[in-house]
Amino acid sequence: MGVSMTQLLIILVIVILVFGTKRLKNVGGDLGEAIKSFRGAMKEGSEDKKLAEKDDEALEGEATKQSEKDQA
Repeated sequence: MGVSMTQLLIILVIVILVFGTKRLKNVGGDLGEAIKSFRGAMKEGSEDKKLAEKDDEALEGEATKQSEKDQA
């Protein structure tokens, strides 16, 4: 009861007829840029966290555990 190759081709033809190839190309390009940007941000965030752990500093907005002396 899965989707066959012919059904996928029919759906693709309908989508091309409704949106046109130029709009689909633009949407595909925009989606690719968004994914690329997201991956870059994830990589940058993990590098920042590694640097913070290395320097024993808290990241902005990151909760830290306070010792009992600091709380008193």
